[in-house]
Amino acid sequence: MKSKRILWVDDEIELLRSHIIFLSEKGFEVDTVTNGEDAVSSVKENTYDLIFLDEMMAGKGGLETLGEIKEINSNIPVVMVTKNEEETLMNEAIGGKIDDYLTKPVNPSQILLVCKKILEGRKISGEYAAKDYLQDFSEISRQMLMSPDFDEWIAIYLKLVGWDVELDAHPDLGLRQTLNDQKKEANKEFSKYVEKNYRNWISAKEDYEKPVLSTEIVERYVIDLLKEPNKSVFLFVIDCLRLDQWLVMEKHLNELFKINKEYYYSILPTATPYSRNSLFAGLYPSEIEKHYPQLWISGNDDEKSMNKYEKELLQLLLDRKRINLKNDLKYIKIIDPEVGRNFEQNILSYKNTHFTAVVVNFLDMIAHGRSDSDILKEIAPDEAAYRSLTNSWFIHSSLLATFKTLAKMENVKIVVTTDHGSIRSLRGAKVLGDREASTNLRFKYGRNLKADEKNAVFIKNADDYKLPKRGVTINYIIAKEDYYFVYPTDYHKYLTYYKDTFQHGGISMEEMILPVITMEPK
Repeated sequence: MKSKRILWVDDEIELLRSHIIFLSEKGFEVDTVTNGEDAVSSVKENTYDLIFLDEMMAGKGGLETLGEIKEINSNIPVVMVTKNEEETLMNEAIGGKIDDYLTKPVNPSQILLVCKKILEGRKISGEYAAKDYLQDFSEISRQMLMSPDFDEWIAIYLKLVGWDVELDAHPDLGLRQTLNDQKKEANKEFSKYVEKNYRNWISAKEDYEKPVLSTEIVERYVIDLLKEPNKSVFLFVIDCLRLDQWLVMEKHLNELFKINKEYYYSILPTATPYSRNSLFAGLYPSEIEKHYPQLWISGNDDEKSMNKYEKELLQLLLDRKRINLKNDLKYIKIIDPEVGRNFEQNILSYKNTHFTAVVVNFLDMIAHGRSDSDILKEIAPDEAAYRSLTNSWFIHSSLLATFKTLAKMENVKIVVTTDHGSIRSLRGAKVLGDREASTNLRFKYGRNLKADEKNAVFIKNADDYKLPKRGVTINYIIAKEDYYFVYPTDYHKYLTYYKDTFQHGGISMEEMILPVITMEPK
């Protein structure tokens, strides 16, 4: 491996000879110059991996030299070395794009640490990441053999998601396929666990140990905030937000807010008409159909027809809980960039509103749009790229700008959550049904539905899962793991068309285990 080449610029270079010998013994090639002019000439003539630059030199000073070096090659890492500890100088140096800052006198271990951090940091952190993941791999595998409960499944998922995000920074380690295989195995076991326990959760008495479900989110995380005096409460429901996507977004909010994260399980099917209506209503779909039939519209399971009455369902929940708002509930659904920008520009007008609920649909639009767009598939060919696309959207979005404005307000509490996640669907499962059966890819309802029980949960009686009966005798099937349903007609055409698309409605950790974030401005 070729030695890393360092340029050390200091007008007292002879006093640093022991440091230079030390670096040479560690395998670095070190050139030296005693002034800014020679430093600039050396950078023009040679290729360096790192520069140590003295701040106070006769003639051309360190900051001026830094500026000229960056004009020649802005990518060379530069470490400023100085006797001056004034903060203004540090700010000037940092503004001039230095990569680190050392105060004289420096010792050999400081110099070596900086060299390793800048020149070998990625390689070293990658080696440790590989070692740590392989340890966690064994631990996760062991945990899955121990019949984990719902909290332990959350812990397993958090570890897997953490490694998903961590490996984004180390794409060359060759561990991605190992992690994907482990996630696949985890979802297989998770699907079995949910199939076995879900009916007990939704019919449980109060003292039964079960996860927090969609129906409990507003009561558990919002109602108490509404009881606090003089608080403005904002509830953001970001449709189709996965935990890994939130972790990418959260990095841009840490400096603005005190953030607390908890987790809940989406109800089934993990699809907007069911999970989001239940979140706002505090009721299961069958209960909404029974108690508020005028707010449960039979028809296709699409958001336009099935989620028209979220504000009304939320208001009814507040009424049942005897929450008297100081002014009218505000509800905003952000379905396109223009609506988002208008909300951002007018956010200050909501500062005295007691309770504002906001639905953000953009991530769901990306998930669905990727299925039909070759460009989006090219931009986001895998989950790492999907996270990157989420990050790109968020940093330029009106949503982040809205959060930044809210962070400047007093007496504001913010709850951020989602109704369901999505999974990258890679395996097709053949399903049989009549012409009236629904078209959803991860769940279906209709008469005489048939699918392999290895790939799907079959629900003969809708009441067992607290699902709407729709006035006729129907069955539901819900896909497990990463399967998607395909009818026999033109089977291979649709098998290929929908393969490797992000879908929701089924049973997987990505769709069901979801974050609930409470934020307060710092």
